Amino acid sequence: MSNARTEPMSIIETRLTHDFHRKATSLLADAARRPGVPLPAVAVLRDFLVAQLHHHHESEDDLLWPRLAAADAQVAAGLAELSEEHERLDASLSALAAAPAQDDGDRAKLAEAASAVRDLVHRHLEQEEPLLFAALRAHMPAEDWAEFSRQVIATSPMDAAHLLIGFFDLVGDPREVELVLAGLPEPARAAVPLIRAQAEADLRVLQAAR
Repeated sequence: MSNARTEPMSIIETRLTHDFHRKATSLLADAARRPGVPLPAVAVLRDFLVAQLHHHHESEDDLLWPRLAAADAQVAAGLAELSEEHERLDASLSALAAAPAQDDGDRAKLAEAASAVRDLVHRHLEQEEPLLFAALRAHMPAEDWAEFSRQVIATSPMDAAHLLIGFFDLVGDPREVELVLAGLPEPARAAVPLIRAQAEADLRVLQAAR
């Protein structure tokens, strides 16, 4: 149940991003197997997701987690263990990025690599969220989160970035999605209706024949 009126933005944005990761990894593993989904569309989703997941965990490792770890030794120990799992995620993402996506004969290996990433991401988030959400509530003032969020947006990968809004719409409460999108630079905010329409069209292709 959404609680956009009372939850801090750190929780809203993190939960929405994690749910996007769950949805996108699941869709990729599913779409890769289905002959009704064009492989070029699957490859676009694959490349988008690989870039987004790399960027997300690098932002955590380099920017967010050091700040939280400095505030709490117990949090630091838990986050160190999670960072080790990011190394396994990197290996799985590399295998996914290298999987061929040229013809239907490639679907089995592509789906296998996508499923491995999906399973690792879902398991990782289940372990991460109890620790991370508690640490954000205890140790992340709103102004610090706003600065971190600006850094993440400024460095976010741009290829197929419209899909990000599409996935947010699929997994998020509309009020929370609008709160998150309010942090976009003005030119991007003005283009949201067009970006949203493109994302919806592309996601319909990826969800075809389900």
